[in-house]
Amino acid sequence: MTGERLRFDGWIAGVGTSSGVRLVVGHWPRSPFGAFSDVMVEHPDGERVLLAPDRRIADFVAATYRFDRVEVVPVAVAVAGDTWAVEAGVLRLRLRAGRPTALGLLLSAVPAPLVRSPLWAALCDVPARLLMPGVRTLGRAGPDRREWYGARGLRPVVAAEAVLDGVSLGRLGPLDPPVAFGFGSAPRTPSLVRVTTTVELAGPGR
Repeated sequence: MTGERLRFDGWIAGVGTSSGVRLVVGHWPRSPFGAFSDVMVEHPDGERVLLAPDRRIADFVAATYRFDRVEVVPVAVAVAGDTWAVEAGVLRLRLRAGRPTALGLLLSAVPAPLVRSPLWAALCDVPARLLMPGVRTLGRAGPDRREWYGARGLRPVVAAEAVLDGVSLGRLGPLDPPVAFGFGSAPRTPSLVRVTTTVELAGPGR
């Protein structure tokens, strides 16, 4: 028996830097928690940090993904055209998105009901892994839930500047090695993905 399904509709931005720090920003205008944003940071030594705007969101995200440290800090994302400005505690990130890719245009044509389906996510999982190593669209999320992603658009990140605790993180780079927060990574190429994410909690008796 399936359990409750929680749906998050928004964007995921994933970028690497020449310092080795990798950043994944979730910006969710529509979610069971209302509108919010969060940031996942992976340091070169593998330390994984969650920056979340309140304790309720922090607890949910930490139960779905894996972190070594969780910080509850103000998180704000401002979008102006192609430019995104992210502030999360001691992190400042500014990025610029390019034009949609050919794959992004194809994804934008997928009907919304299909995007939300776990069967569609399972169908997309194999080609996603082949086209974008490290990316998964369906998997286990913690001991009592599963998760699937339905991409609805894809744009490259063509420029980014990041400062963490007053120190520049250097030039924009690939998300390499893949981040290890959950069962899959964001694309290796810095990207802004329009996505619907569904988290299914375990139902009775599971």
